[in-house]
This record gives sequence, C-alpha cells and structure tokens, in this order.
Amino acid sequence: MAVSVKIGDFTVGGGNLLALIAGPCVIESEKIVFNTCEKIKEITSRHKIPFIFKSSYTKANRLKIDSYSGPGLKDGLRILEKVKKEFDVPILTDIHNQDEALPVSQVADILQIPAFLCRQTDLILSAAKTGKPLNIKKGQFMAPEDMLSIAKKAESVGNKNILLTERGSFFGYHNLVVDMRSLQIMRNLGYPVVFDATHSLQLPGSQGSYSGGQPQFILPMARAAVACGCDALFLETHPDVKNALCDKDSMLPLDRLEELLIQVKAIDQATR
Repeated sequence: MAVSVKIGDFTVGGGNLLALIAGPCVIESEKIVFNTCEKIKEITSRHKIPFIFKSSYTKANRLKIDSYSGPGLKDGLRILEKVKKEFDVPILTDIHNQDEALPVSQVADILQIPAFLCRQTDLILSAAKTGKPLNIKKGQFMAPEDMLSIAKKAESVGNKNILLTERGSFFGYHNLVVDMRSLQIMRNLGYPVVFDATHSLQLPGSQGSYSGGQPQFILPMARAAVACGCDALFLETHPDVKNALCDKDSMLPLDRLEELLIQVKAIDQATR
C-alpha cells in the first residue's frame, strides 16, 4: 500500500478517504476563484470529501504568445492566500522555475511540478527543499515505473512527501490515452497516486491555436480511476466553461461536480 502524505488536517493515501484537488485551470479573476472555491467547498463538505483548492497564477506552457496565461506570481499568490484564509482550504499550485519555489511555498500547501517539466532536476530539488509536499505529474512521455527516479530526486534532499499524478500519455499527434495500469504501478512505487481526469482528456493543439478536449469522458474516466484505487482525483472546473480563458474544452462544468463526486465516492467506499 502506498504511504500517506499529510495535507492540512487530512491525509492523502494510506487507505484514507478519496481526496479532491479542484479549481479553475488558471486565475482569471478574484471573483471567479472565490465563487468556484466556495461552491466546491460547499459540495465537498456536504459529502465529507477532503478538498484541496487548485488554480495557477501562471500557465507557462500556452501554445500561442497571446494566449491568456494568468495574473502572474505576485497577484496570483495574493489571491490564493486570500482564498486559503477565507475558506480554510489547502492550496495547490504549480511552479515553473527554481526562483518560484520559495515564494510559492509561503502560500501553497502543495507545490506541483507540471508534466512537461517533471524531468527538470533543479526544479524538483528547489521545490523539495522548501519542505512542502510535492505533486509531481507524470510526463506524457514517461512510463509510470520511470517516475521512481523522479521521486528519488526529491527524496535526495530529504523530502518524502510526494504525490504522483497520472495525466495521460501521448498517442500520436493531438491525442492522449490513459493506461489505468499506471495508477497501480506508481502506487506500488510507494507513493499516493492522483488521477487528473481533465488534462487526461485534452487533445493537445487539436484546434490549431489551442487544445481541444473530450469532456464527455470525464465522469467515466474518473469512475474507472477510482475503481483502480487512486488516492485523489484532480479536476479542473469552472462556473462558465464556454467562456473560460484556458482549457475550456477539457474542464468540468462546475454544476456537474456534485454528480461526479457522488458517483466516485460510492465507488471509493465499495473498493476499500
């Protein structure tokens, strides 16, 4: 069984309840972030599901130079800190270079290493040295068993609080597939595993200037991952998906979140 990681006042992994990591892809405005977090917390509290809020202050991997990428580090962290205090929730956000690790660690409870950057040694070491738990996303080009070497980089500086996230593998151009075996493979490495149910359904660059997606499969893929024994679900969600400024074709509409959580909670309870 995978070891557990303490996040705030709950624990991910080790046979504990399925946790949820959720929020808008990127911070678009303080209002959207607050409204989204308030609604997710209301739902997760009602269903007694541990909740970690996620949103990015910067999306550093946008395809086009003029694509919206967020408010930036300073304003983004200010908003995330307000969310943390207002709603009393742990915060997860991703970092993109070594210099971001320390300032982000002063606000976030979990530092996330993006999939495209999962092999960047200096980035992982800088994040690990903050002492904060890490969520390392498996690169679309990585085999699940190879994530052991990535996790060992963090452990080399004394940080063993590591989550590993599955978010699909490249399957030719503009397509991703999920091998559900990877969840058990990574869990057997000795770490709690997370399934990213929205990025796994992206169609990278398929719309020419931006990525498409297949959101109609979010619920069945989330159900399958929980049945396979993942320790947490990662979902990007938005109250107005059609007008979202990033990943609008793969985010879950906020008004469908409760339906999903009811289903996966039942599966989680049945498989324990």
